[in-house]
Amino acid sequence: MAAMSARLAICCWVLAAAALPAPPRYRVSIETTKGAIVIEVDRAWAPRGADRFHQLVVAGYYDDSRFFRVVRGKWAQFGISGDSEVAKKWRHATIKDEERAAPESNKRGTVAFAFAEPGGRSTQVFISLRDNSPLDAQGFIPFGRVVEGMEVADALNADFGEESGGGLRAGKQQPLFDGGNRYLDQRFPTLDKLIRARVMDR
Repeated sequence: MAAMSARLAICCWVLAAAALPAPPRYRVSIETTKGAIVIEVDRAWAPRGADRFHQLVVAGYYDDSRFFRVVRGKWAQFGISGDSEVAKKWRHATIKDEERAAPESNKRGTVAFAFAEPGGRSTQVFISLRDNSPLDAQGFIPFGRVVEGMEVADALNADFGEESGGGLRAGKQQPLFDGGNRYLDQRFPTLDKLIRARVMDR
């Protein structure tokens, strides 16, 4: 309980503070129950997305959460805090769309924010497990790519597919925001865990 309260306090402080620009390029190590994934973020690709991802990682937002929407050979999505109070605080803390005329394409291994409507990016992120370039036309803009551990991303539990966390656009994620890890662990106990995410020293 104390750990959750501390995380909520830190996340709220980071949310309230003006977000400083992220480094031009940085790496994030994500420890999962299947192994490590390293994401290299290039701020030139998507400055606002890169800044928000850095902000969330530094705040510990992703720690002890679940890969709740994994569709084999398509994508692996995470980004709803396992602490429901933290998730609710960040849910509507959206960022503006990017302004690049020719953004990077959603190729295999790229990482982008999920959203339901323009200007709706907040915390949810997906790794493309295939060439998802058709998503380019819908406004999904990668901010980085997996440089180590793509085999780990491919191996994340996909038994539940869309059932355990699909429906951002259909408004079907409320149970995840209300129940957090408790809900997911009861209903979908074999989902892989995101143990912690950290910005790596270069």
